[in-house]
Amino acid sequence: MWMVVGLGNPGSRYRQTRHNVGFEVAERLAARLGARAWRETPLASLVTVRLDGGELLLVRPLTYMNESGRAVARLRPPQLPLDRLLVVVDDIHLPVGTLRLRAGGSAGGHNGLRSVEAHLRTQAYPRLRIGVGAPPDPAEQAAYVLGRFSAAERRLLEPALERAVDAILCWARDGIDRAMSRYNGPAVAPDEGAGGP
Repeated sequence: MWMVVGLGNPGSRYRQTRHNVGFEVAERLAARLGARAWRETPLASLVTVRLDGGELLLVRPLTYMNESGRAVARLRPPQLPLDRLLVVVDDIHLPVGTLRLRAGGSAGGHNGLRSVEAHLRTQAYPRLRIGVGAPPDPAEQAAYVLGRFSAAERRLLEPALERAVDAILCWARDGIDRAMSRYNGPAVAPDEGAGGP
């Protein structure tokens, strides 16, 4: 079994904001694997899908970003090893569309990861960071992450979200080292690689 948690904020006003790329990846992964319908609980939206003879639990916490850890800790099956739990988050320290998968590490100032670490009492769990770019003015960080992408940013982000799904499937099937070497890196512009040799 695997558990993938896409962090974000619930409600239509937060859809497709920078802070909600974790939700977007979870939704795309569910669609790719043929998930039927998300089940609502007080803590999260959940769906379980089949993957290579096993189960993958997809979670979108409904606790708001700063309390995400509450949902993760409560919904993580007791027998699930931490290396089979993956948290997907936005990252303002990475350019738009850049992916960075790691086996563990610090929260890096991200309140959602900080909450997960507080509730799991460890930093030793995989996380996939998706670059959303830095705010022009650091003092406006809160408004920035709750804002939507420009059309140009969205063009970079769309293929990155699909690459994020590919990275998660690679992580589950082939392990984190293979997924990191294959998918960590900058966004690929939609027209790059269209020609070929």
